[in-house]
Amino acid sequence: MIKKIVLFLVFLQLASCNTSKVVVQSSKKKTQQTTIKKPKEVTNPVSENTKKSVDLEATSNVRTYEEEIRLYIANFQEIAKNNMKEHGIPASITLAQGILESGAGKGKLAQSANNHFGIKCHKGWTGESVRHDDDAAQECFRKYQHASESYRDHSLFLTSRSRYASLFKLDKGDYEAWAKGLKAAGYATDVKYPDKLISLINRFELYKFDNEVLKRNYVPFKKDVVVETSEGVYIIQQGDTLYSLSKKFSISVDDLKKINNLSDNAISIGQKIKIK
Repeated sequence: MIKKIVLFLVFLQLASCNTSKVVVQSSKKKTQQTTIKKPKEVTNPVSENTKKSVDLEATSNVRTYEEEIRLYIANFQEIAKNNMKEHGIPASITLAQGILESGAGKGKLAQSANNHFGIKCHKGWTGESVRHDDDAAQECFRKYQHASESYRDHSLFLTSRSRYASLFKLDKGDYEAWAKGLKAAGYATDVKYPDKLISLINRFELYKFDNEVLKRNYVPFKKDVVVETSEGVYIIQQGDTLYSLSKKFSISVDDLKKINNLSDNAISIGQKIKIK
């Protein structure tokens, strides 16, 4: 009897062990690998074909676009106006020269030396300098810490040299006379230099900054568009580019340049060109 009781107790103990097992679930979670995608590089949201290109040829020979020129104007208009107040050089002339000489800030000298006017070292320059091919190989050009210093130096350059003294006898609002005077004084050798400055001033309405300083409301007279269709000749108007004319008259830019013996894309208001 005792044996039966002992066996019965052993049996109960074994049964109790089997039913008291605890199932432990692993708390480890699978690590999910997350791949971080690099954002796509946005080069330019505006299609190259929809941009209006402007070729500028002076110290810098670069291709720039209308919106880039307008941004350049926005960045430097206050500096140009302040220099006009202090030194008497029309803001329109300063901005037009800056746009033309620096390629709206995209030229090599502007990028590497903050030199927006192609001013060479000349005698007495003690500041930093860079070498750049221009009229001769590896000429010395002034280097500035900031573009604003280049604008100030441009004003001092014109006011401190006797060859430009005649400019300051001109009306500060007569940008056409200033453009022609700069060429006559030897600032540039390009025969089209005055026309290029005047074209930029008219196209981008830079004379408005002169108006602000002089407290006037001058607006240049705009000629009516004249197209001599009988002779196949067009007279360049404000805002015209070779690209816009090629679309208007269904002729390629290269053909326009060829039949008009143009070496570059520069055109000026009032210029006559053949369109066929």
